[in-house]
Amino acid sequence: MNTLSDARTNVIPGHAFRRATLRSWLASDRAFVLLATVPCMLWLLVMTIGPALFNVVASLTPMNLTIPGSSWDFSQPFANYALMREDDLFLNSLWVQARLSFWSVLLQMLMGLGIALVLNLQTPLYQRLRTVFLVPMVLPPIVVAVIWKVLYDPSTSPIYWLLGAFGLNDLPSMTTSASWALAAIIIGETWEWFPFTMLMILAGLSTLPEEQYEAARIDGASAWQITREVVLPHIKNVLVVAAIFRMIDSFKAFPLIYVLTNGGPGDVTNTTNYYSYRQAFEFSFIGYSSAITVVLLSITTVLSIIALRLVKWRSTDG
Repeated sequence: MNTLSDARTNVIPGHAFRRATLRSWLASDRAFVLLATVPCMLWLLVMTIGPALFNVVASLTPMNLTIPGSSWDFSQPFANYALMREDDLFLNSLWVQARLSFWSVLLQMLMGLGIALVLNLQTPLYQRLRTVFLVPMVLPPIVVAVIWKVLYDPSTSPIYWLLGAFGLNDLPSMTTSASWALAAIIIGETWEWFPFTMLMILAGLSTLPEEQYEAARIDGASAWQITREVVLPHIKNVLVVAAIFRMIDSFKAFPLIYVLTNGGPGDVTNTTNYYSYRQAFEFSFIGYSSAITVVLLSITTVLSIIALRLVKWRSTDG
């Protein structure tokens, strides 16, 4: 008995010591992680929130780089926003932006969905093609713009050479045609970013249980019926999230417009984002440009909230 009691008195303090050591180690580990991450998080917050706050403050002033003392004039804080209602170029840029966003996002979703469904067949050939389809997305945007600049140039484009072989000669460049310039930007934007939607949809398809496929096949469902009744309902939230991401990015379309059309011909491709850039860096109207950016951000936020609420409502209703 004495031996057992002595053993217990020796073991219990040992366990207590190890627990105390473990707690001490966990506390020091948490302290190290905190000390390591807090400076990085503070820096990211400064780099993110700082410019955003500056943008909002600047939008309330007539800030102009060519007019000294205009930076902190808050006598008419909403003058820039009132000016937008009378600015026909700004109103036109909203319409151009809406068309660009709608068609580019729609085409990216359709292409991404179609290719993802094919690649999901898991055949060796399709597995190898995944990497090929990722090439447009990993290229720098300015490189993508240069590629399409070459493809849209009748003197160097293999597309125009092929059309010429069929007797379609003397076709104008799409980027210089008022009827086709916006379509040229939409095509380039779609080609560059459909791999993003494809990857998201492939990730959603990978979570679909094989049992649902088998049950649908046993019931005699066709490929189209399986896609419509099984696949699409399963990945609908993925589709909406992918569409929201692409919609937000479509409001930031810049390199293609800058390289291919410079907002032209006329104002056919002068999107809101590009119009804001021109106001700031061509005409030095920093305050007005900031106000346009705030409005653009507000529109994007509202559209995203509506889309998310719609998905939540449909999920609850279903």
